[in-house]
Amino acid sequence: MSTALVTGASSGIGRELAKLLRADGHEVVLVARREAALNALAVEIGGATVIAIDLSQRDAIARLVAQVPDVDLLINNAGFGDAGPFAEANVERQLEMIDLNVRAVTELTRAYLPGMVQRRFGRVMNLASTAAFQPGPFMATYFASKAYVLSFTEALAEELRGTGVTVSALCPGTTTSEFHGIAGLAESRVTKVKMSSAASVAKEGYEGMLAGRTVIVTGLFNKVGTVAVRLAPRAVVRRAVRFVLKAAH
Repeated sequence: MSTALVTGASSGIGRELAKLLRADGHEVVLVARREAALNALAVEIGGATVIAIDLSQRDAIARLVAQVPDVDLLINNAGFGDAGPFAEANVERQLEMIDLNVRAVTELTRAYLPGMVQRRFGRVMNLASTAAFQPGPFMATYFASKAYVLSFTEALAEELRGTGVTVSALCPGTTTSEFHGIAGLAESRVTKVKMSSAASVAKEGYEGMLAGRTVIVTGLFNKVGTVAVRLAPRAVVRRAVRFVLKAAH
């Protein structure tokens, strides 16, 4: 039986992915900071290993890998955003975001990838975002972190071609979750559009991962949008994102 590890499993997309993995018969390891939420999910899905840990802490990955030395499916879902002018941002919050969104993804992937390659089987899915396709004025660090995740994923996918291991980037748009409240976007224009459900995003991402797709943009509107921003002048794209995000501040 394969082992699947899901970070950020206490809510949203991570929670829904854990349900799908367990329904497919995988042994699931649930990782997040909120132990009570993880325990409740473990009961709901019929059993799972729960590890409550803050992955933004520098020694957290080593402690996690010591408890779970091998996995077959790695879901790097944990992450958060923070909105506002960068010059006024809390620097510790920005660095914590980089630690979770970038460093933890990199370190966990590096820890588990060699075993997958040796076994000639493995799946890695990293949670990127449609934010990865353009810069994000007033969410500069968050957008940049997701651009890293997308580029990192695409590079690894090509490196690993033919090894039996695939790496996928899940790129949802606005999704019903705790993200917007935590990021300070509850009153922004971003939340005025129709949001996808976490369940629908997880399902599309899960199916794409199993199919070995490298970049999984969920929803027709988002697929069209990611193509459009690649074709539009960069200055136009920057100003459009500024318009959408500035209103919250």
